[in-house]
Amino acid sequence: MLPQDKLDLILRRHEEISARLTQAPEASVFVALSRELASLEEVAEAIRDFRAQTQEVAGLEAMLADPSIDADMRDLAEEELRAAQARLAEVEQGLKIALLPKDAADEKSAILEVRAGTGGDEAALFAGDLFRMYQRYAEAKGWSVEIMSASEGTAGGYKEIIAEIAGRGVFARLKFESGAHRVQRVPDTETQGRIHTSAATVAVLPQAEDVDVDINEADLKIDTMRAQGAGGQHVNKTESAIRITHVPTGTIIFVQDERSQHKNRARAMSLLRSRIYDMERQKLDAERAADRRSQVGSGDRSERIRTYNFPQGRLTDHRINLTLYKLDKIMTGEALDEVIDALVTHHQAAQLAASEEGVH
Repeated sequence: MLPQDKLDLILRRHEEISARLTQAPEASVFVALSRELASLEEVAEAIRDFRAQTQEVAGLEAMLADPSIDADMRDLAEEELRAAQARLAEVEQGLKIALLPKDAADEKSAILEVRAGTGGDEAALFAGDLFRMYQRYAEAKGWSVEIMSASEGTAGGYKEIIAEIAGRGVFARLKFESGAHRVQRVPDTETQGRIHTSAATVAVLPQAEDVDVDINEADLKIDTMRAQGAGGQHVNKTESAIRITHVPTGTIIFVQDERSQHKNRARAMSLLRSRIYDMERQKLDAERAADRRSQVGSGDRSERIRTYNFPQGRLTDHRINLTLYKLDKIMTGEALDEVIDALVTHHQAAQLAASEEGVH
């Protein structure tokens, strides 16, 4: 049974915030309350749906308990009751999912890092294909994509590319993409038509804000230097490249893409905040979850999570045994939601099973 006192508390809080927002509070309070109201909206609606459906079932049951009801009306009421009970079970499941603990980072924007793994030039080309897949998917969602740092492969693609994907709920959709992605296909350079296997790694970090991570300036070692490689004459003449070392964690961030040292420093700090925030989250996850059933591998970056088989047009996600024969549409970002939806559903089902067993 769902805890009715908890449901009452959520509805009361939702009403209280709605009332306070009509009183035009000061800006900072307004922003905080609006954010809390948005986080409660889905669950409040689910509670109201659940209670309305519960009342409908109770009303039909009461009607059927009346001995004076005629046979035709009884048949009709029994049919309606079966349909109402089925709807109630569906609504109750939706409410249970809405009540699951939310990942505090879900609503955030994200830093996407794609790196070529084993496979030489072909791995860099595949890293480029993966990045474009996420880029198109983001654009279809109305999110903005800004490349923060990129190192191109000798035959195209990227040895490494880091981008900021900004929008509401980006991290919630992309967080399960972290891990090793393997590709099987015939490279353009292959004359014998042999299938090659190569890999790229993806890391998705929640975009950290100043309030999420407290970085002490005294813990930073900041070096400026001339940019390396192709970047035009100007890039190589000025010391615009920035390398920041966070001494306590040993994290090193190097950014050289912008001409302005100021812009490179801002980007490096943004990356550093997100990396440290991600480390802290993973440490907390490990401490909280000795039982890993609620995970679908979002933490281990070395885990091979997915195979893209081009000759067969097949994608397989190994964590949830999902196979789809629509690789072309997935690579354009068009069908990526089908993979992400399946991962989210699996994660929620594991969370529900754990909560019902009393494992948190």
